[in-house]
Amino acid sequence: MKEFTYRALPGHIIFGGGKLQSLAEEIDRLGCTRVLVLTTPEQSGHGEMVKGLIGDRCVATFNQATMHVPTGIVDEAFSVTEAANVDCIVCIGGGSTIGLGKAMALRSDLPIVAIPTTYAGSEMTPIWGLTENGIKKTGRDQRVLPTSVIYDPDLTMSLPPFISGPSGVNAIAHCVEALYSPDANPITSMVAEEGIHALSSSLATIVNEPDNKEGRAKALYGAYLAGTALAAVGMSLHHKLCHTLGGSFNLPHADVHTIILPYATRYNANAAPEAMQRICRAMGTENAAQGLYDLNRSIGAKSGLKDIGFAEQDIEKAADIATQNPYANPEPVTKDGVINLLTDAFHGVRP
Repeated sequence: MKEFTYRALPGHIIFGGGKLQSLAEEIDRLGCTRVLVLTTPEQSGHGEMVKGLIGDRCVATFNQATMHVPTGIVDEAFSVTEAANVDCIVCIGGGSTIGLGKAMALRSDLPIVAIPTTYAGSEMTPIWGLTENGIKKTGRDQRVLPTSVIYDPDLTMSLPPFISGPSGVNAIAHCVEALYSPDANPITSMVAEEGIHALSSSLATIVNEPDNKEGRAKALYGAYLAGTALAAVGMSLHHKLCHTLGGSFNLPHADVHTIILPYATRYNANAAPEAMQRICRAMGTENAAQGLYDLNRSIGAKSGLKDIGFAEQDIEKAADIATQNPYANPEPVTKDGVINLLTDAFHGVRP
């Protein structure tokens, strides 16, 4: 067996139906008394629910969390935080809300209690992302890792199929890249493979049977594993492309991940055979890239970048941005290779 180093990240995980009711107790356990509640505009109702649960511990709310975490929104939220003398941030929502909380923690060292309502897995990682002047930058910092995470599958029951499916594939992308990361080790690979299995075996169920509680719980469990795997390793070409397409072209985060994943997997297939074997085993398929593509079709996901507002004439520009400072990747990253990948992803052809 190869030698490895594995750093287990700290965190307090609460998982189960109805566990949102433990939020006030969790805030008290952290010794916090002045809470800011973050949401997107669409999830303001969840914010009001949280406010009701924690009572006068809530001293401020901010419901303008936005996809790709623009720096201007961070400035606005941080002003609210300072004015209210906040000592804890509660984020309820998906990657946009949790991403905003992380950006604020990066500035303030405030503890985060994350309550995910999608399957992205961001709540388990010390990875932050910020978009400024059309460029999305990412980094790692222990300060942005949520102190506590409450996984309550009941909160995902109203998530519509067109969001549930891509959100889950976004999490699968974390697992796929964890398998072929230079930092991969037997523990992260075991977690990532189980995450792919849990998600790939539950996404079609929750898309076709949105009220299936067991399917929802299994998908949320897979998202937890996906975030845990990504937290311990570095990102590669898939995430670099998605950060580029999201931050520079303002494309929807989960849809981009869903569309790009089969093509990024094919790009790395020859250079990462063990990872491909694990993906196939987790999904019960003979070809990793094609299995991921077929999963996307089974959940009714968008087929190609052309379907989410990306223009074909921007392929070369996107390739330029993505190859300027490429992440470590099994297969060498070249501009021509990325152009070919994006061209196939634009048209949505089966890899």
